Amino acid sequence: MTAGRIIFLNGTSSSGKSSVARELLDILDDGVFFHLAVDSFNAMRTKRALGAEELESALRRTRMGFHRSIAAMAEVGNDIIVDHVLSEPWRLLDCLSVLRAEDVLFVGVRCPLEELLRREQARGDRPSGLAAHQYDLVHRHGDYDLECDTSTSSPRECAERIKEFLPLRPSPTAFARLRDRYLSSGDTPDATIGQM
Repeated sequence: MTAGRIIFLNGTSSSGKSSVARELLDILDDGVFFHLAVDSFNAMRTKRALGAEELESALRRTRMGFHRSIAAMAEVGNDIIVDHVLSEPWRLLDCLSVLRAEDVLFVGVRCPLEELLRREQARGDRPSGLAAHQYDLVHRHGDYDLECDTSTSSPRECAERIKEFLPLRPSPTAFARLRDRYLSSGDTPDATIGQM
C-alpha cells in the first residue's frame, strides 16, 4: 500500500492556514485529501475547567495524539492537509519522529505581525496577543519546502502554488533535512529540544 502525501501547513494563529487548507480541499483533484487541524482536536476535549498542570498535560497528549493520527491516516494511503502551529520545539521534533519525511511537503504560512494582530482582533475568538506570542517561535527552525504569505496572496492563490509545487517536492524534503539536523544523533525529541 502506498503511503499518503502530507501537506503540512505551519504558521501562527490567524495566519490563514485553515483558509488555505479549505481552498486546497476544493482544488486538489488527484487524490482524496483530508484536512486535519490541531484546533479540531482541541475542540474535542472535555469542557470542564482544568488546572494549569492538568491542562498542560492534556494539551501535550492531545498534540501527540494529533501527530500520530496524521501518521496513521497517511500510512494507510490517505492524503492529508495538516493545519498546525509549531510554537514549541517538541511539537516539530515529535512530528519529525512519527511522520515519514519523504511524504511531507512542509509549507510555511507567513503573515506580517501587524496584519496578524488586525485579523486576531477582527476574529474575536482568540486570546489577544496569541499570534504575537507565536510569531517568533513557529518558523525558527528555518527550513521549508515552500512558503506563502497570506498578506500578499489570497488563500486560493496560496493553494494554487501548493498544488503546482506538490509533484515537485524536493529530495530530500525539508522534513528529511530537519530530521537529519535534529534527530540524526538518535536522541529522543525531548533530549533534542535544547538544541533548537
